[in-house]
Amino acid sequence: MPVETPRGLESFYSTKGVFGRYPTRITSFKGLSMRGSLLAIFLLTAFASSPASAQVDESQNGAWYMLFWSANFEDSRWGVQGDFQNRNWDSGGDLEQWLLRSGVTYRPDGSKNLYTFGYANIRSGVFGPSDASSREDRIYQEALIPQRWGERWRVRHRLRFEQRWVDGQDFRTRFRYAIFADYPLGDNSMDPGAWYAAFYNELFINGETDIGDGRSVDTYDRNRTYVALGYVVGKRSKVQAGYMYQHSRGVEKGQWQLSLHQTF
Repeated sequence: MPVETPRGLESFYSTKGVFGRYPTRITSFKGLSMRGSLLAIFLLTAFASSPASAQVDESQNGAWYMLFWSANFEDSRWGVQGDFQNRNWDSGGDLEQWLLRSGVTYRPDGSKNLYTFGYANIRSGVFGPSDASSREDRIYQEALIPQRWGERWRVRHRLRFEQRWVDGQDFRTRFRYAIFADYPLGDNSMDPGAWYAAFYNELFINGETDIGDGRSVDTYDRNRTYVALGYVVGKRSKVQAGYMYQHSRGVEKGQWQLSLHQTF
């Protein structure tokens, strides 16, 4: 049941925020009764001491542990793919997100492009000792377009469109564009035993800015830049260890990343 903001507290909440309403300021108490003033003081105290509104430590690197997998159906242009990701605010234990994602893939005849229709479930935690979390359900469509730059660069462009249902927010969409590049460090091959450098940059753009209940977000959501060292374990598996820096309106933070890329 929505709670009506007391008269005179209209500016008590910031209209922009990643996790929802956070108290930022009171510009005027004009028109507040004694009861309203006491309520304002109570709300300020409660939110200031709430773990859910803890300040994110941007100097502390997080850690993301990830599995990316894919499989093609025999003698078919159809397949499946997905990923499991355990994202932490720290090296482990302070959950930022737990993400499960999977989709059906299709590669048209005579094309190298891969198209995916999928679903993701995300549980997001808050920074600090609080066990509070929120849920997001997401449907997405994407196109993966491979490309070669010269003799050595293996490049992939990914365009993704997401439909998002986030706890406590109105339905909204998001557009994402990522460019990935792998560069062999030895001879010009990605055969088992090869080392390579991996890079990517991804831009996130919100389709809507109004998320409900008087709150809003920016059109620009975030940007991620990643650099890693990769190793080809076998014909169907690779591992990467690297560092990703994420910039958003509210938080700028780095994450160490360890990932396994497996084809079945």
